Amino acid sequence: MPAASRPKHRAHDRMLRAIALFKFFKAVLLVTVGLGALELLRPDVAERAHAWVAALSLRSERVAAQDLLGRLDGVGSAHLEALGAGSFVYAAVFAVEGVGLWRARRWAEYITVVTTLSFVPLEAHHLLRHPSPSGVSALTLNLAVVIYLLARLRRRGVSE
Repeated sequence: MPAASRPKHRAHDRMLRAIALFKFFKAVLLVTVGLGALELLRPDVAERAHAWVAALSLRSERVAAQDLLGRLDGVGSAHLEALGAGSFVYAAVFAVEGVGLWRARRWAEYITVVTTLSFVPLEAHHLLRHPSPSGVSALTLNLAVVIYLLARLRRRGVSE
């Protein structure tokens, strides 16, 4: 490989690794959500959560936490089980994508493009109903990942 093309290749590898790290982060976050949802199925957890909320010293923190607990009170065990299971499934998908991207596997790039694009309509719909800077950032980041990977796949398709 000519020396002139190596730095560009390393830059692409760094970008691919950054995307992989992002996927690993999402996988860890989803495992945490899944474990939290399953933990809420235990009866003593709600009592402990209410005790912790009562111990919060700042009124604004207490009100926000009580609001969150109030929303969770109406969630049934079937919904919590589904949330937990779904979180673990998506965490596994993100972990597989992350490993494949870390190892610069072409199949992982295709899977990442497909799974990321599958979430774009949901993100756009949510953003239209509940506009927020974080929602715009998430959608923008996901579209940037897709555009980068599609360009990379196209370049590699021409060169291979």
